[in-house]
Amino acid sequence: MRVLLRQRMSQHDAHYGGQLVDGARMLGLFGDAATELLIRHDGDEGLFVAYEEVLFKAPVFAGDYIEVVAEITRVGNTSRTMEFHAYKVIRANIDPGVPSAAEIVNPPELVCYAKGTCVVPKDKQRFRKGE
Repeated sequence: MRVLLRQRMSQHDAHYGGQLVDGARMLGLFGDAATELLIRHDGDEGLFVAYEEVLFKAPVFAGDYIEVVAEITRVGNTSRTMEFHAYKVIRANIDPGVPSAAEIVNPPELVCYAKGTCVVPKDKQRFRKGE
């Protein structure tokens, strides 16, 4: 099971000089994707319990469009292992003289990867995909 989210990084997301977006913003998007996966799979938001791996691969700036792809890769009794990929699909601010200029990133650029585990307690599982 997979979900896809697309979000434009705003000026509010810029945390560092040069309008660089804090890497934690990607983890927030991963959390949103995990919540949707759990709702679709179990009918409950569940709880994110741990990241096993997080890799920041490229910078993200205010104005960039980020596409998150999340997938459940393993289903346990109550645990759900997930993988997350965040891709830059539109690059903004490519010309300081034309601040509204942007470009499609083709192929999309991987900016962050993570693997994590969520839990949905048995008594909260309303249904399971495929049952």
